[in-house]
Amino acid sequence: MDILGSFWNFLSFMFWTFVLVAYLMVLFSVVIDIFRDRSLNGWLKALWLVFLIAVPFLTALIYVIARGKGMADRQVSSAVQDRAMTDDYIRNVATTSSPSQEIAQAKQLLDAGTISTSEFNSIKAKAMGTTSYSSRDTV
Repeated sequence: MDILGSFWNFLSFMFWTFVLVAYLMVLFSVVIDIFRDRSLNGWLKALWLVFLIAVPFLTALIYVIARGKGMADRQVSSAVQDRAMTDDYIRNVATTSSPSQEIAQAKQLLDAGTISTSEFNSIKAKAMGTTSYSSRDTV
């Protein structure tokens, strides 16, 4: 067994594995972009997919050349939208007051006559994470 021969075989195997993985990443990116693009109607999406199945390498190359800028714009738009949703969620969770603050605010509203005792008990139960109290459970 020739050591150099096995080394070059191994190197060749690694290279073609890299090429295959890179090609699959491009192919999946193209398919995802086809479905993400709202400007394409259903027939054009189907046509692109048929060509991707029939002549995958050439079609993926043509798609990236012809619609590459749009792909990047749609990906950036999706990332910005995801980031905005994440920021809204974090802002919503971070600004939630503690249960004692919610109960204190509800008590102030009760003392001012803005809410009834049953509403106070409901707010209190929600803040404490229990089921709401009925008006007969009040002390």
